[in-house]
Amino acid sequence: MQVIMLSDLRHTGRRGEVVDVKPGYARNYLFPRQLAAPATAGNVAQFEQQRAKIEARLNEERQAAAEIGAKLEGLRIELVKRASENQTLYGSVTPIDIQEALDAKGFEIDRRMIDLAGGIKTLGEHEVRIDLHPDVVAQITVAVAAEATA
Repeated sequence: MQVIMLSDLRHTGRRGEVVDVKPGYARNYLFPRQLAAPATAGNVAQFEQQRAKIEARLNEERQAAAEIGAKLEGLRIELVKRASENQTLYGSVTPIDIQEALDAKGFEIDRRMIDLAGGIKTLGEHEVRIDLHPDVVAQITVAVAAEATA
């Protein structure tokens, strides 16, 4: 089934693209969340008329994300977690932990933008990717230290 993407989805497509998806995925996920519309002749024509406005808005979003990305690039966040003697954490560092640390530094980042790629389960420094926009990605360093035991 062909759909027009109304929003960017990491593994499906970018805004404005006509992509092929399975009918159940479109019907049960994309359409109810208004992430896509059926690729009928009328919808394609309507989308083409609005393309200039959509691209202008995309450029503004990209520029805003690039500004935030420039501020985030190379940022170092320190988190303190409970750990065992062999340097592994009890639990793991979650995107919410990183989001809270970024909020404390004045950055408002959605937790879904934070890509941990397998999670952080050991002490030390880890590179974390933040997808601010499909075209803008920032790398930050998360330093995980052991909680002091009394």
